[in-house]
Amino acid sequence: MTNAELLLEKGIRPSVQRLAVFNYLKEHPVHPTAEKIYSELAPENPTLSKTTVYNTLHLFSQKNLVTILRIEDEEVRYDGNTSPHLHFKCRKCGCIIDIFDEKKLRQLISLAEEIVPSEMELNETEINFQGICSNCRN
Repeated sequence: MTNAELLLEKGIRPSVQRLAVFNYLKEHPVHPTAEKIYSELAPENPTLSKTTVYNTLHLFSQKNLVTILRIEDEEVRYDGNTSPHLHFKCRKCGCIIDIFDEKKLRQLISLAEEIVPSEMELNETEINFQGICSNCRN
């Protein structure tokens, strides 16, 4: 399925600007900010504005095409991979690394469900780690 078809399937008209943002997220799994996406795409997309990027990311989030990451205060990043996974942010270089371990993720979610009082309903769990990545440690 093409990215345009995927957007249509989610009820989103695949405009040139929306496809550019979506393609960027899929081709650059670096958890960019909206500003980074705009600065990378603007030179080749003269009709693209920062407002369009922000509105597009908001729409994609509503349709579960991207995940919003709030690992640091005042820093919002976007992840084009919506499959269940964890994130690790390096405090030295700032990179964000995906951690795919389905078994351990299920264990963490199960623990979160135990921690939340029974009179509450848990709808979403976001777990982020911070430390020093292997590249910076070496």
